Amino acid sequence: MRTISRTTKAVLAAGILASSLTVVAATTATANSGDLTASLQPVALNGVDGSGTALVTVRGTRIDIAMAASGLLADAPHAAHIHFGADARHECPAASDDLDASNTLNTSEGAPAYGPVRVSLTKTGDTSPASALAIDRFDTAPQGNLTYERGQIKVSQDVAKAVTRGEAVIVIHGVDHNHNGAYDGATASDLDPSLPTEATDPALCGVIVPN
Repeated sequence: MRTISRTTKAVLAAGILASSLTVVAATTATANSGDLTASLQPVALNGVDGSGTALVTVRGTRIDIAMAASGLLADAPHAAHIHFGADARHECPAASDDLDASNTLNTSEGAPAYGPVRVSLTKTGDTSPASALAIDRFDTAPQGNLTYERGQIKVSQDVAKAVTRGEAVIVIHGVDHNHNGAYDGATASDLDPSLPTEATDPALCGVIVPN
């Protein structure tokens, strides 16, 4: 009777294990997949007369995004991010989030609703939270209109899952509270005291939901 040597058995076992690991890896990489949309609406209390739409595609741990918005402060930088926090409410902030009774909402006051920055929607370079205030790499909204498109943005597994589950939120920042055409005012930003709060307050917001 024909027998199989120990060496042959070991080679076969190694081949089966490698094949199994490849299948597992492929399954993990493609587990997060979906086509989603976010309807961007004015953040409560901040008086922005604008709106927008974002289209998001998730494939594994890569996302593509196309976004357009209008009604923003013209020719001024508008930081934009994908926010997510496991303990957040997975929604846009409400007027009740105004903890200091200023009748406006800053980014920190909105955090319980949408969570921390997880992806910086910069035009070039790094897209991590480290670039959350990389003002020179965000859109400047010519004539108040923002148009953004970027593909193959690398994200973590938890962010990819959050997006596909409808738990992530897009926020565009930058509000001209006093309507004088510039970011200014005596109140400092809660994110960077060298900036006025107008430069970082949330303007438009939308939950990313499956189509």
